[in-house]
Amino acid sequence: MNEKFFDLKKEKQDRIINASLKVFALNGFQRASTDEMVKEAEISKGLIFHYFTSKIGLYGFLYDYSTRFMTLEVSTNVPKNETDMIVILEKIIEAQADAMTQYPYMQAFLRRAYTENDTGALEQIYDTRMRYYSMYSDIMQQADMSMIRDDLDPNLIGAMFEYTCDGYLKELAAKGEIVPQTYLKEIKKYLALIKKMAYK
Repeated sequence: MNEKFFDLKKEKQDRIINASLKVFALNGFQRASTDEMVKEAEISKGLIFHYFTSKIGLYGFLYDYSTRFMTLEVSTNVPKNETDMIVILEKIIEAQADAMTQYPYMQAFLRRAYTENDTGALEQIYDTRMRYYSMYSDIMQQADMSMIRDDLDPNLIGAMFEYTCDGYLKELAAKGEIVPQTYLKEIKKYLALIKKMAYK
């Protein structure tokens, strides 16, 4: 990308980022239209290609920017000495909701990228993607799994929680109703239910 993008006023940077995150999140890489992005951001199409060269260049930038942003948010919000799995997950969700106040579709974009199947897009983000997943894996290693009932598989509990977050966020994104506090409040209800069912 052209580093002069960061010379733009922050408000304009964020308009471009938010518009692009939204279109990629709702459509995936192949179906995402740069025409929709520039219309949403209220900029000229030439400006997108001036700073990012191509759609795939923009996608790679957004993924790198989003993972850096979320890594900072999550690593800052989750105490390094926390061992309660539910508290760790709650802190992660709080960090995601905080990020949504500035970038409403960032989490939806990252979740959509998890299921992306375009070969070029996947190659563009491969290394960053591995580092991002590793960050979450490292944080979850803090959790004391002995708190979970012996007859339950912690990995399945984690997967169930991820599916819940993913489904609810997709629903909000499709409606264009991503409200951070609504997302946080609802997901915390599921966390409370998981704790009630899964803890000893």
